[in-house]
Amino acid sequence: MKSISINIQNLKCHGCANTIVTQLSKLDGISKVTVDNETDEVSFSYMDETNFDSVKKKLSDLGYPIAGETNSLPKKAKSFVSCAVGRIKK
Repeated sequence: MKSISINIQNLKCHGCANTIVTQLSKLDGISKVTVDNETDEVSFSYMDETNFDSVKKKLSDLGYPIAGETNSLPKKAKSFVSCAVGRIKK
């Protein structure tokens, strides 16, 4: 199992963090998910590159693309929805 920390975009609050932790923890081969709102980092452990790729896709689908990736208006809008969902489910 490998561990990594990656910087993401559009992270605003603990609602965002809650959504990210909840959704990434559901993925096969992913564990120990944490989010640091101050550094915009998501840390997690993964089994192989396929698992890592699924994390990148899930983050992008939720509206939190990895730093350096395209951050389009629809992705920014998705992050607000994910944020709201995370606040409700706290």
